Amino acid sequence: MTALDVDGVSKVFRRRRRDVTALDSVDLHVEAGELVCLVGASGCGKSTMLSIIGGLDEATTGEVRVDGERVVGPGADRGMVFQGYSLYPWKTVADNIGFGLEVGGWPKAKRLERIDELLGVVGLTDFKDALPRELSGGMKQRVAIARALAPEPDVLLLDEPFGALDAHTKRHLQDFLLTVWRSLGVTILMVTHDVDEAIYLSSRIYVMSAHPGRIAEEIDVPFGQARGPLIKRDPRFLDLRDELNDMIG
Repeated sequence: MTALDVDGVSKVFRRRRRDVTALDSVDLHVEAGELVCLVGASGCGKSTMLSIIGGLDEATTGEVRVDGERVVGPGADRGMVFQGYSLYPWKTVADNIGFGLEVGGWPKAKRLERIDELLGVVGLTDFKDALPRELSGGMKQRVAIARALAPEPDVLLLDEPFGALDAHTKRHLQDFLLTVWRSLGVTILMVTHDVDEAIYLSSRIYVMSAHPGRIAEEIDVPFGQARGPLIKRDPRFLDLRDELNDMIG
């Protein structure tokens, strides 16, 4: 079953003197339970595409469907995580995770059960009463991911979620994301500029070209779900990295 379909999506920004085409006839799909990455040079429209899928922006032409239903705005069927943590500084970890559930009208008992479940998944049970200022960057991003997962979305959208982290924390969070993906079976579309990250995490990679943004290539990643640091020494990994870097330019 296809969880996410993007069909012929174009985006034109209207300027006073001329129109700027940011996206041109983009087609992509993500199967249920799949982790797919979208890569490309800065300015190729990756984040614009994710905003349209998330319902935060409108396509000029084309459409986006989640589980067959057309996207017409933000919805609980899509969770989003950005590079900035976007946590409420006055709320505890538990309250940040449960915010969307409260807004969505989840009964209190069910809400607390879901929060406790996700605290365990992201390894922050001992920090449930902490405020964001008491957390490291990596911990804040785990809270942001847990908050996005809380309403049980059909698709999780990640926009450069580890881009602001140091190299060690980034590697730790990449392995954390793989663990969450395997344990929850969530469908993920992730935007990243990091080619190594895309190969390490995803089952398929869409490569975007720029001016205007188009899908230049769709690439299958030749590794199964069992990932680990050793695959970065695999000749297939190294060859694919070189190929992607050449495509992106």
